[in-house]
Amino acid sequence: MTKPVISVQNLTRRFGDFVAVDHINFEVNAGEVVGYLGPNGSGKTTTIRMLLGLLTPSEGEATVLGYDVYRQSEEVRARVGYMSQKFAIYDDLTTLENLTFYGGVYGITDKARILHTLELVGLKGHEHTLTRDMSTGWRQRLSLGIALVHEPKLLFLDEPTSGVDPTARRAFWDLIYQLAESGVTILVTTHYMDEAEYCERVGVMRDGKLLAMDTPTNLKRSIITGDVWEVYAHPLEQGLELLNAMDGVERVGLAGDHLRVISQQLKKEALQSLLKKNNIQVEKIERGEPTLEDVFLALAR
Repeated sequence: MTKPVISVQNLTRRFGDFVAVDHINFEVNAGEVVGYLGPNGSGKTTTIRMLLGLLTPSEGEATVLGYDVYRQSEEVRARVGYMSQKFAIYDDLTTLENLTFYGGVYGITDKARILHTLELVGLKGHEHTLTRDMSTGWRQRLSLGIALVHEPKLLFLDEPTSGVDPTARRAFWDLIYQLAESGVTILVTTHYMDEAEYCERVGVMRDGKLLAMDTPTNLKRSIITGDVWEVYAHPLEQGLELLNAMDGVERVGLAGDHLRVISQQLKKEALQSLLKKNNIQVEKIERGEPTLEDVFLALAR
């Protein structure tokens, strides 16, 4: 049986009395794209820093590519790629100069390989562009190239699309799956619920605890056991108050121009009747589909 690329047992990190990561357990297998979902401060970056050997665990243990993250951290860092939240690139160098410099750190001096990495991340033709003149999305691609230049089989991407527009985010995820198809295993942290949908499996973090880890489909099926209703009614604020106080409603919230209701007990007719009795104009009520945001809110509750 193939050993997991990442194996974590009761991994814990404390900073004084504060528990940043609290006895988490999970595995990542070769070739997977695994999302690590949670709000800022939930422990995602601390987890990655322990897996890279940059932070010593307070308790527990973990292996990455078969190496102990505490005792063999140098072996781990030489074999993985890491893209941090803050892109570590030099503004006064060109893309090619940045990549050549970081390639040298890993002992990569073959210019053809460096140029191939630039092409892989979509920067061919921008070799001589100063990075200070590049948009955040293009700088993000260069940062990914730096993480890839030594051809690692495992990538840690720490909120790689934070601060970029939706089009750049989509393009970046296309790159992630291109890498996965070539055999690279990827652990990516994010606080974007829609991005987590792209992952084969998703771990949900909150307050240092790993609340669940499974495929997006299985998480929705197992965590959201009630019906989801999209309620188009006016005025929205009054409808929200009424439904929030209604017995049998597990959760109700604003979803753009309508209300989103989750309930195991109530059907469309009951919701419609309550609203109409209270002079709420009901345009339509449609059945909806659970999302990872629903899963996260249910687990966090």
